[in-house]
Amino acid sequence: MLTVQTGPAGAPPGTRTRRVLVAPVTVTPSKPLGPSHLKGLFWTDVMVRATAHLAHVTYRYSPTTYHLTEQTLAFWEYLDRTLGDVDYSAMSEEDIGEHYVGFRAEGHTASTAALRPYAHAVELHGWTHPAGARVLELWRDQYTALGLHDPGLTAHQPPAMGLDEVIDRLGASGMCLDLRRHGGPVYLDATRHGLPLRQIAAADGRPNYVACALRELVPLSQGHDEVVLLYDREIEPDYHLLQVVLSDLGHTVHRVPLGRVPIDGHIRSARHGGWRDTSARALLDAVGAEVDADAVRLGMRLYFIAVLGPGQQQSFRLDLLRQCLHRAERLLASVRAVDPAPVAEVLERHRRHHVYVDPYRLTSSLLARYRPAPGPELLSAVYL
Repeated sequence: MLTVQTGPAGAPPGTRTRRVLVAPVTVTPSKPLGPSHLKGLFWTDVMVRATAHLAHVTYRYSPTTYHLTEQTLAFWEYLDRTLGDVDYSAMSEEDIGEHYVGFRAEGHTASTAALRPYAHAVELHGWTHPAGARVLELWRDQYTALGLHDPGLTAHQPPAMGLDEVIDRLGASGMCLDLRRHGGPVYLDATRHGLPLRQIAAADGRPNYVACALRELVPLSQGHDEVVLLYDREIEPDYHLLQVVLSDLGHTVHRVPLGRVPIDGHIRSARHGGWRDTSARALLDAVGAEVDADAVRLGMRLYFIAVLGPGQQQSFRLDLLRQCLHRAERLLASVRAVDPAPVAEVLERHRRHHVYVDPYRLTSSLLARYRPAPGPELLSAVYL
């Protein structure tokens, strides 16, 4: 977990003491980072860095929390069952991703008994499968190249609450239906808000993604004035439910849904592969020699935030990404000697009714015609 406290002292009086929790959806460490992943990461990065000049920001992105999901544990079981004891240290994320495609294609449902040792190792000892650890290590290097804050990709960051604690907390507020004593599952009950029951744990106690998110977000939300959830539109119902639960517990929650990035007009799940030419590593290799590191960092953000926008209408285009990189070069070459206004004052214009800064409004303003070039402090603080 990363706590960012850059700049609140210079923020407007109404926001400098506010505390904001930014919690984006996590990416399972089983494949390369693709365009849709990069879009979410850049939106989060700009939001965190910009908002940190107006408030105290906690950026929570913990792969540890979600290792317990059946999807992750079953993939690890598949690797051990089909590959045995192999050395993953020389594998690329594409190599491991191909095994993930094979796992999803197999369609095998691992038994509770088969997954139990993996769950215990994660929960009791903070263990990560070598394949997952390798992917996270590779992502960390790519984060550095892209200028992304590392929120602790390879750190052990367990949630502060156990599953039973969360169930008790939700039960006390009338939002949980626990049927385990009768041999049934556990449901999140937000029916009074017009939402259907949602299973969060199986009869044997295995949690799903929503349960893991609650174990993390319920305790973390305490002490924050605003909670911001970023996620892709494919999982809108679950994040609507999380917003309802946290709001019912007394928190102010904002959802920021992002559309996935189509490839050749089609939105493809990572379970089907097809990332060889559009992974983060492939894109860095393709454009890294054309412009310097600052232009890569700024140009990537211009493309994935301002050009693609929050929707999913536009397919990924390498030619447009290259245009943004060269536009970034020109912006950096024409940067003002000093900022025309204090950074906090500039960022304040892009807040709307919430404390957090809107990445799309802020980044789009850099591409507006007939606007003066941005100052060096703004670019350095938010984009480079």
